[in-house]
Amino acid sequence: MSETSKPLSPRRVIVIAAAVAAICGPLGAMVAAYLPIPHPGTDRAVHDYILSHPEILPEAVEKLKAQDGTKQVAQLRPQIEKAWPGAVMGNPNGKVVLVEFMDFACGYCRQSLGDVDRLIGANPDLKVVLRELPILSPESADAAKMALAAAAQGKYGAFHKAMFAAGRPNADTIAAAARTAGLDPVAAAKIIADPATQAEIESNLTLARALGLNGTPSWLAGDQMLGGALGYDALAKAVAAARH
Repeated sequence: MSETSKPLSPRRVIVIAAAVAAICGPLGAMVAAYLPIPHPGTDRAVHDYILSHPEILPEAVEKLKAQDGTKQVAQLRPQIEKAWPGAVMGNPNGKVVLVEFMDFACGYCRQSLGDVDRLIGANPDLKVVLRELPILSPESADAAKMALAAAAQGKYGAFHKAMFAAGRPNADTIAAAARTAGLDPVAAAKIIADPATQAEIESNLTLARALGLNGTPSWLAGDQMLGGALGYDALAKAVAAARH
Protein backbone atom coordinates (compact mmCIF):
# COMPACT_ATOMS: atom_id res chain seq x y z
CA MET A 1 0.00 0.00 0.00
CA SER A 2 1.39 3.38 -0.95
CA GLU A 3 1.82 6.27 1.48
CA THR A 4 -1.03 8.23 -0.15
CA SER A 5 -3.45 5.28 -0.04
CA LYS A 6 -3.21 4.65 3.71
CA PRO A 7 -6.50 5.16 5.54
CA LEU A 8 -6.80 8.39 7.48
CA SER A 9 -6.46 8.15 11.24
CA PRO A 10 -9.26 9.68 13.36
CA ARG A 11 -6.92 12.51 14.34
CA ARG A 12 -6.09 13.32 10.71
CA VAL A 13 -9.79 13.35 9.79
CA ILE A 14 -10.37 15.91 12.54
CA VAL A 15 -7.37 17.96 11.46
CA ILE A 16 -8.34 17.93 7.78
CA ALA A 17 -11.98 18.68 8.58
CA ALA A 18 -10.95 21.66 10.67
CA ALA A 19 -8.62 22.93 7.98
CA VAL A 20 -11.16 22.60 5.18
CA ALA A 21 -13.92 24.07 7.31
CA ALA A 22 -11.73 27.08 8.02
CA ILE A 23 -11.30 27.62 4.29
CA CYS A 24 -14.68 26.54 2.91
CA GLY A 25 -17.15 26.61 5.79
CA PRO A 26 -19.34 23.75 7.06
CA LEU A 27 -19.50 21.97 3.69
CA GLY A 28 -15.74 21.60 3.78
CA ALA A 29 -15.94 19.79 7.08
CA MET A 30 -18.49 17.35 5.63
CA VAL A 31 -16.28 16.33 2.71
CA ALA A 32 -12.87 16.56 4.35
CA ALA A 33 -12.58 12.84 5.01
CA TYR A 34 -12.99 12.12 1.28
CA LEU A 35 -10.14 14.31 0.11
CA PRO A 36 -7.08 12.61 -1.43
CA ILE A 37 -4.62 14.46 0.80
CA PRO A 38 -1.24 12.80 1.41
CA HIS A 39 0.29 12.49 4.85
CA PRO A 40 2.29 15.70 5.15
CA GLY A 41 2.97 15.37 8.86
CA THR A 42 1.79 18.79 10.05
CA ASP A 43 -1.51 20.60 10.26
CA ARG A 44 -0.05 23.54 8.35
CA ALA A 45 0.93 21.28 5.48
CA VAL A 46 -2.68 20.04 5.24
CA HIS A 47 -3.88 23.64 5.09
CA ASP A 48 -1.34 24.51 2.40
CA TYR A 49 -2.13 21.39 0.37
CA ILE A 50 -5.83 22.30 0.19
CA LEU A 51 -5.02 25.84 -0.88
CA SER A 52 -2.66 24.52 -3.55
CA HIS A 53 -5.14 21.94 -4.85
CA PRO A 54 -8.62 23.55 -4.75
CA GLU A 55 -9.82 21.18 -7.49
CA ILE A 56 -10.09 18.39 -4.92
CA LEU A 57 -13.02 20.10 -3.20
CA PRO A 58 -15.67 19.69 -5.94
CA GLU A 59 -14.37 16.18 -6.54
CA ALA A 60 -14.91 15.36 -2.89
CA VAL A 61 -18.39 16.90 -2.91
CA GLU A 62 -19.40 14.80 -5.92
CA LYS A 63 -18.06 11.66 -4.29
CA LEU A 64 -20.02 12.39 -1.13
CA LYS A 65 -23.20 13.01 -3.13
CA ALA A 66 -22.75 9.74 -5.02
CA GLN A 67 -22.25 7.76 -1.82
CA ASP A 68 -25.25 9.40 -0.18
CA GLY A 69 -27.33 8.72 -3.31
CA THR A 70 -26.39 5.05 -3.34
CA LYS A 71 -27.34 4.74 0.33
CA GLN A 72 -30.69 6.46 -0.32
CA VAL A 73 -31.47 4.13 -3.24
CA ALA A 74 -30.65 1.07 -1.16
CA GLN A 75 -32.94 2.25 1.64
CA LEU A 76 -35.87 3.00 -0.69
CA ARG A 77 -35.41 0.09 -3.09
CA PRO A 78 -38.05 -2.23 -1.54
CA GLN A 79 -40.64 0.54 -1.77
CA ILE A 80 -39.62 1.48 -5.31
CA GLU A 81 -39.80 -2.10 -6.57
CA LYS A 82 -43.25 -2.72 -5.05
CA ALA A 83 -45.57 -2.20 -8.01
CA TRP A 84 -49.11 -0.88 -8.02
CA PRO A 85 -51.06 -4.15 -8.57
CA GLY A 86 -50.85 -4.99 -12.26
CA ALA A 87 -48.58 -2.09 -13.25
CA VAL A 88 -45.88 -4.38 -14.55
CA MET A 89 -44.69 -5.74 -17.87
CA GLY A 90 -42.62 -8.82 -18.58
CA ASN A 91 -42.63 -11.61 -16.01
CA PRO A 92 -44.79 -10.51 -13.05
CA ASN A 93 -42.92 -13.01 -10.87
CA GLY A 94 -39.49 -12.22 -12.29
CA LYS A 95 -36.58 -12.17 -9.87
CA VAL A 96 -34.74 -9.45 -11.80
CA VAL A 97 -36.48 -6.09 -11.49
CA LEU A 98 -36.17 -2.99 -13.67
CA VAL A 99 -38.15 0.05 -12.52
CA GLU A 100 -39.06 2.87 -14.88
CA PHE A 101 -40.37 6.23 -13.69
CA MET A 102 -42.25 7.52 -16.74
CA ASP A 103 -44.64 10.14 -18.11
CA PHE A 104 -46.91 9.56 -21.11
CA ALA A 105 -46.04 13.06 -22.37
CA CYS A 106 -42.34 12.16 -22.42
CA GLY A 107 -40.88 11.60 -25.87
CA TYR A 108 -37.86 9.84 -24.41
CA CYS A 109 -40.16 7.39 -22.61
CA ARG A 110 -41.88 6.69 -25.92
CA GLN A 111 -38.48 6.25 -27.54
CA SER A 112 -37.51 3.71 -24.84
CA LEU A 113 -40.61 1.55 -25.29
CA GLY A 114 -39.00 -0.61 -27.96
CA ASP A 115 -35.90 -1.09 -25.83
CA VAL A 116 -38.02 -2.28 -22.91
CA ASP A 117 -39.91 -4.71 -25.14
CA ARG A 118 -36.60 -6.05 -26.43
CA LEU A 119 -35.28 -6.47 -22.88
CA ILE A 120 -38.39 -8.40 -21.89
CA GLY A 121 -37.97 -10.69 -24.89
CA ALA A 122 -34.32 -11.35 -24.06
CA ASN A 123 -34.82 -11.84 -20.31
CA PRO A 124 -37.60 -14.26 -19.32
CA ASP A 125 -36.87 -13.57 -15.65
CA LEU A 126 -37.29 -9.78 -15.98
CA LYS A 127 -40.06 -7.92 -14.19
CA VAL A 128 -40.49 -4.31 -15.35
CA VAL A 129 -42.22 -2.13 -12.75
CA LEU A 130 -43.77 1.05 -14.15
CA ARG A 131 -44.10 4.02 -11.82
CA GLU A 132 -46.32 6.82 -13.09
CA LEU A 133 -44.53 10.16 -12.72
CA PRO A 134 -46.80 12.74 -14.42
CA ILE A 135 -44.65 15.86 -14.32
CA LEU A 136 -44.69 17.20 -17.88
CA SER A 137 -48.29 18.29 -18.43
CA PRO A 138 -51.65 18.45 -16.62
CA GLU A 139 -52.94 15.75 -18.96
CA SER A 140 -50.08 13.48 -17.92
CA ALA A 141 -51.87 12.90 -14.61
CA ASP A 142 -55.09 11.93 -16.41
CA ALA A 143 -53.20 9.41 -18.53
CA ALA A 144 -51.41 8.08 -15.44
CA LYS A 145 -54.71 7.48 -13.63
CA MET A 146 -56.13 5.68 -16.65
CA ALA A 147 -53.00 3.52 -16.75
CA LEU A 148 -53.54 2.54 -13.11
CA ALA A 149 -57.16 1.78 -13.93
CA ALA A 150 -55.94 -0.42 -16.77
CA ALA A 151 -53.60 -2.21 -14.36
CA ALA A 152 -56.57 -3.00 -12.13
CA GLN A 153 -58.19 -4.72 -15.13
CA GLY A 154 -55.05 -6.66 -16.01
CA LYS A 155 -54.49 -4.57 -19.13
CA TYR A 156 -51.66 -2.27 -18.14
CA GLY A 157 -49.29 -3.28 -20.93
CA ALA A 158 -51.99 -2.91 -23.59
CA PHE A 159 -52.90 0.59 -22.42
CA HIS A 160 -49.26 1.61 -21.94
CA LYS A 161 -48.44 0.82 -25.57
CA ALA A 162 -51.71 2.20 -26.92
CA MET A 163 -51.25 5.48 -25.05
CA PHE A 164 -47.81 6.06 -26.49
CA ALA A 165 -49.10 5.14 -29.95
CA ALA A 166 -52.04 7.56 -29.62
CA GLY A 167 -49.83 10.63 -29.17
CA ARG A 168 -49.47 13.30 -26.51
CA PRO A 169 -51.99 12.88 -23.67
CA ASN A 170 -55.29 14.72 -23.94
CA ALA A 171 -58.90 13.72 -23.42
CA ASP A 172 -59.23 12.27 -26.92
CA THR A 173 -55.98 10.29 -27.01
CA ILE A 174 -56.54 8.89 -23.51
CA ALA A 175 -60.04 7.74 -24.43
CA ALA A 176 -58.77 6.25 -27.69
CA ALA A 177 -56.02 4.34 -25.90
CA ALA A 178 -58.51 3.02 -23.34
CA ARG A 179 -60.73 1.74 -26.14
CA THR A 180 -57.80 0.15 -27.94
CA ALA A 181 -56.75 -1.61 -24.74
CA GLY A 182 -60.30 -2.87 -24.23
CA LEU A 183 -60.93 -1.22 -20.88
CA ASP A 184 -64.28 -1.35 -19.13
CA PRO A 185 -65.06 2.38 -18.88
CA VAL A 186 -67.31 2.06 -15.83
CA ALA A 187 -64.76 0.05 -13.87
CA ALA A 188 -62.00 2.42 -14.98
CA ALA A 189 -63.95 5.46 -13.77
CA LYS A 190 -64.28 3.90 -10.31
CA ILE A 191 -60.54 3.32 -10.04
CA ILE A 192 -59.74 6.82 -11.29
CA ALA A 193 -62.04 8.31 -8.63
CA ASP A 194 -60.60 6.16 -5.84
CA PRO A 195 -58.38 8.25 -3.50
CA ALA A 196 -55.84 5.39 -3.53
CA THR A 197 -55.11 6.16 -7.18
CA GLN A 198 -54.15 9.76 -6.47
CA ALA A 199 -52.21 8.58 -3.42
CA GLU A 200 -50.16 6.26 -5.63
CA ILE A 201 -49.18 9.13 -7.93
CA GLU A 202 -48.29 11.34 -4.98
CA SER A 203 -46.21 8.52 -3.53
CA ASN A 204 -44.29 8.26 -6.81
CA LEU A 205 -43.66 12.01 -6.79
CA THR A 206 -42.39 11.76 -3.21
CA LEU A 207 -40.06 8.90 -4.15
CA ALA A 208 -38.75 10.89 -7.11
CA ARG A 209 -37.96 13.87 -4.88
CA ALA A 210 -36.25 11.64 -2.33
CA LEU A 211 -34.09 10.13 -5.07
CA GLY A 212 -33.31 13.50 -6.65
CA LEU A 213 -34.90 12.54 -9.97
CA ASN A 214 -35.31 15.50 -12.31
CA GLY A 215 -36.72 13.93 -15.46
CA THR A 216 -38.19 10.94 -17.23
CA PRO A 217 -37.49 8.24 -17.97
CA SER A 218 -35.53 7.36 -14.84
CA TRP A 219 -34.53 3.78 -14.13
CA LEU A 220 -33.67 1.62 -11.14
CA ALA A 221 -31.79 -1.64 -11.71
CA GLY A 222 -30.51 -3.17 -8.50
CA ASP A 223 -29.07 -0.28 -6.50
CA GLN A 224 -28.20 1.71 -9.63
CA MET A 225 -30.21 4.77 -10.71
CA LEU A 226 -29.98 5.86 -14.34
CA GLY A 227 -31.65 8.62 -16.31
CA GLY A 228 -32.68 9.29 -19.88
CA ALA A 229 -33.29 7.35 -23.07
CA LEU A 230 -30.24 5.15 -22.59
CA GLY A 231 -30.76 2.72 -25.43
CA TYR A 232 -30.96 -1.04 -25.36
CA ASP A 233 -27.28 -1.79 -24.70
CA ALA A 234 -27.03 0.40 -21.60
CA LEU A 235 -30.28 -0.93 -20.17
CA ALA A 236 -29.23 -4.52 -20.88
CA LYS A 237 -25.96 -3.90 -19.06
CA ALA A 238 -27.84 -2.48 -16.05
CA VAL A 239 -30.18 -5.48 -15.99
CA ALA A 240 -27.24 -7.88 -16.17
CA ALA A 241 -25.54 -6.08 -13.27
CA ALA A 242 -28.74 -6.25 -11.23
CA ARG A 243 -29.00 -9.99 -11.88
CA HIS A 244 -25.51 -10.58 -10.46
